[in-house]
Amino acid sequence: MKTIVHKAQERGYADHGWLKSYHSFSFASYYDPEKIQFGALRVLNDDTVAAGMGFGTHPHQNMEIISIALSGDLKHCDNMGNEAIIKAGDIQVMSAGSGIRHSEMNANRDREVKFLQIWILPNRQQVTPRYDQWTMPQQKMQNQLLQVLSPNPNDEGVWVHQDAWFYMGQLDEQKEISYSLKKEGNGVYLFVLQGEISLGNIALAQRDGLCISDTAAFDIKANQKSSVLVMEIPL
Repeated sequence: MKTIVHKAQERGYADHGWLKSYHSFSFASYYDPEKIQFGALRVLNDDTVAAGMGFGTHPHQNMEIISIALSGDLKHCDNMGNEAIIKAGDIQVMSAGSGIRHSEMNANRDREVKFLQIWILPNRQQVTPRYDQWTMPQQKMQNQLLQVLSPNPNDEGVWVHQDAWFYMGQLDEQKEISYSLKKEGNGVYLFVLQGEISLGNIALAQRDGLCISDTAAFDIKANQKSSVLVMEIPL
C-alpha cells in the first residue's frame, strides 16, 4: 500500500473576510505542484461562510460538484429552477455537464455555515445538468461506514458520472473498521472530519488527509471518538 499524508496545517488557506477556505488541492490563488489532484478528485475545500453571505451566481461545466454540510444551513439556487436548503448532515451533488449557473448562500443571518466542497472529474462530458440532495441517516454511520455517493442512480445516497464511492462514519474510541475498494485501480482519499485515527503506524488528526493507493483494502482505527470521510476514486 502506498500512502501520502496531507497534514491539515499544510493546506492552502484563503481569508476573504466573509469566506474562510482551506484547500487540500491547488485552487484559485493556492498552487502546489505536488497537490494538483488525486486521480479524479480535483478539489476538496473546507469552507466557512459568514452569516448572510455567500457565493453569487457563477457558472460550472463538466464537473461533478459535491457539497457536504457540516454545520448551519446553505441555500442553493440554480438556473434549472432548483431552490434548496442544505442542512448539516445533507449531501448535495450537481452534475454541471454542458453548463450550469448557481449560487450558494448562508441561509442564516445569525451564524456561520461550514461545508465541504468537493469536485470530481466526470467520466462523461457535456451531460445534461442535474441536481440531487440526500439527508444522510446519522444512525447508520455509528461505528460503521455508510455509503453516501456512488456511480449507481439506484443506490441509496446521491450518484455521480464517475466510478467513485463516498462513505462516512462516526467511530467510537478504539473502534476498528475495514474498507475494501469497489474497483481495481481505484485509490482512496481519507479525510478526518473530527478526532484522531490511525492506519497501521500512520496517525491522522482532525482535517488531515491521506492518499491511499496500490491496495485492495485497509483498516481504520479510531484513537478517540472520530468522524471520517472515505472517498474512493479512479486514479
